[in-house]
Amino acid sequence: MTLRSGIDALYERYLRWQVKHIPRHVAVIQDGNRRYARDQGLNTAVGHRLGADTTEEFLDWACDLGVRHITLYTFSTENFRRDKDELASLFTLFREKFLAIIRDERVHRNHIRVQMIGDRSLLSDDLLSTIDAAEEATRGYTDYYINVALAYGGRNEIVHAAQSILDEVRRGEIDPAAIDPDTVENHLHRGAAPIPPVDLIIRTGNDCRTSNFLPWLANGHESAVYFCAPYWPAFRKIDLLRAMRVYDQRMRLKERAA
Repeated sequence: MTLRSGIDALYERYLRWQVKHIPRHVAVIQDGNRRYARDQGLNTAVGHRLGADTTEEFLDWACDLGVRHITLYTFSTENFRRDKDELASLFTLFREKFLAIIRDERVHRNHIRVQMIGDRSLLSDDLLSTIDAAEEATRGYTDYYINVALAYGGRNEIVHAAQSILDEVRRGEIDPAAIDPDTVENHLHRGAAPIPPVDLIIRTGNDCRTSNFLPWLANGHESAVYFCAPYWPAFRKIDLLRAMRVYDQRMRLKERAA
């Protein structure tokens, strides 16, 4: 063990001791794969694959710490504007990762349900069939939930919920006068397992904005937000614990004010 790794291990234990409140739902904006690759003189596709490796580590850390719901901002509706070669490598990577879920023994041992949220109409049939298979393979699990925000846009999400509500109003299944925030929440991500309000948003890459991410479940519930400098491939467990400390501090303030 090097001196640096020893110090990091001690600091991790110190941070874990500080965190008394564990967020139930953590949402992550995984930013900086391309900038990390550029800084390291690597191909963009390599940066995305290194980011995917960090995602797997992050999921292990979060589950070990007791976070039951994780939402990953993987690909936004705006990202479709990127270079066609980058898009091709990204969708190949997405398909590989969803295929891996089906046979990942950690997923089945820990009873992790995986589901996509986003606009499925924007994805190819090939990718959708792989996503469907991964969702079906984990549909019965209820210990942990991983929501993959793919072809996702926050405003688009609310528009789809509104359209769904209007369809039910036309069929006489909903009284317009009875529509309330719960009605909207129940029509978000139709077909997916219920997703609870976001407790903590983490954004990497030193960009201090939430980018239209889960506006109803995060902004509407005043979630804690943690912005940090490391690009996503360089994100560490220490960074996760620092983010959770921000959430813990907020909960302590609430307790004092109660």
